[in-house]
Amino acid sequence: MELYQHFRKEEHPFIDQVLEWKEMVSRQYAPKLTDFLDPREQQIVQSIAGGAEDVRAFFFGGAPFVERKRVFLAPPYIDPEEEDYGIVLFAVRYPAKFVSLEHRDVLGALMSLGLRRGKFGDILIRDGEIQFFVAAEVADYVRLHVETIGKAPVALEPLPLSAAMPLAETWEEGTVTVSSLRLDAVLAQAFRLAREKARALVESGLVKVNWKVVDKPDFLCGPGDVLSARGFGRCKLFSVEGPTKKERWLVQIGRQK
Repeated sequence: MELYQHFRKEEHPFIDQVLEWKEMVSRQYAPKLTDFLDPREQQIVQSIAGGAEDVRAFFFGGAPFVERKRVFLAPPYIDPEEEDYGIVLFAVRYPAKFVSLEHRDVLGALMSLGLRRGKFGDILIRDGEIQFFVAAEVADYVRLHVETIGKAPVALEPLPLSAAMPLAETWEEGTVTVSSLRLDAVLAQAFRLAREKARALVESGLVKVNWKVVDKPDFLCGPGDVLSARGFGRCKLFSVEGPTKKERWLVQIGRQK
C-alpha cells in the first residue's frame, strides 16, 4: 500500500491501528477517544485521518503546552468539549523539604501500577511541585494505589485542568557536521560524546528516537526526529542541509535546555 512508503517499518503496526480507528468512526458514525499519544504518533494520526472528509481529528492533553495528547476522532458534525477528552490532573503532595523527586521517579511509580504508558499524559515538575495528567477511566485506581514515590509518602490531589503548571520548551540550536546520519553519529555530535560511548548507549537500550527505544546504532535519523539519551537529555534534528564537499552531513540540531 502506497501509504506505508511514507513511514518507517516499525511504525506500520500503529498505522494499521489508526486506519482501524478511522474506519470504525466512518462506519459507525461514532467518536473514538485514544489513549495519550506521543508527538510522533500524533503526527501519524494527523497525516492519516486529519484531512479526511468523513473523519476529523482533535488533539488535547490537558493543557496547550503538553507533549502527550489524547486524540478525539469524530464525524464532521461533532465538536468535542474539554470534558470529552477524559483527562484528570493530579498534584502530588509530598514532603518536598526533605525529599527530592525526579521525572523518572514519578513515571516509575505510575508504571508499577501495571497500566499502559498511554494512560498517562505529561508529568510536570517545577520548583519541587509535581503534577501529572491521567486518563479519567483509571484516575480513581491511580489515586487509590499511588501511596509512595521513591521512598516518599505521597497523596494525590485532583486539580482543575486550568491549574496545570506551564512549562516552556526551549532549545539551544546550532549547525554541526556529522559523518553520517546514523543514530550513534548524530547522538555523539549532539551530546559531545565519543562515538563508542554513543554506540554503547544505543545498544544498551538507553536511547529513544521519537519516544521509542531504538537499540540499533545504524538507525538512520531524519529531519524532525527527537532523540533522547538517559542521563544526557534530549535533542532535536531540525533540518538536514545535505552533504558537504568532504562528504559529511550539515545538520541543524537543537539541544533542550
